Amino acid sequence: MKKNFILLTEKKWHLDLFNSLVDKNDDNWILINNKKDFNVDNLNNLKPNLIFIPHWSYIIPSTIYNNFECVVFHMTDLPYGRGGSPLQNLILRGVKKTKISALRVNKGMDTGNIYLKENLLLFGTAQEIFLRATDVILNMIEKIIKNNLRPKPQKGDVVEFKRRKPEDGNIENLTNIEKVYDYIRMLDADGYPNAFLKVGNLKFEFSRASIKNNKTIIADVKITEQ
Repeated sequence: MKKNFILLTEKKWHLDLFNSLVDKNDDNWILINNKKDFNVDNLNNLKPNLIFIPHWSYIIPSTIYNNFECVVFHMTDLPYGRGGSPLQNLILRGVKKTKISALRVNKGMDTGNIYLKENLLLFGTAQEIFLRATDVILNMIEKIIKNNLRPKPQKGDVVEFKRRKPEDGNIENLTNIEKVYDYIRMLDADGYPNAFLKVGNLKFEFSRASIKNNKTIIADVKITEQ
């Protein structure tokens, strides 16, 4: 008997992930990419065996995670890095390699039990990293389903991250060229506010950065009047 699985995400680049899951598995796959469709009534009709969440910016209500098994993917080696903006916080700490943790959603912030973890390299722009992570998540989802993995409690010291705000992308006070490069690349993804600099009434927004010999940055810049 076929099982029903949901992929919940609002990111366009996860459409390829959904299509791969449909192509590679015989079960029924449903994509939910709109907040209004993610509600108890709809889920009761769909009767999902598991809900996989590679990216979702909204709070998942207890009426959902208490009644449906929700698996979220977090870009840190939990319990290290609980909280918001994991990619940006990792890059700012100089981390070059992390793990993606697949965990069950509960009432805490990234406190749920862990199904499995997989390695992820953090070079390149945020967009490139997210695309690389998509391939890893595909593999993780297949392992969870195939092996019927059950989550286990987190182990280790808890380190919490603070969610970053758009204004935190201001590079005005940075004096290190590598730090400027990291700011630009860690915010260079669809839907993210770019690193920026304000001069008078002008705003300079940076993307597509490359660094040469750790001394020179070449990047695209968008200039707007404020």
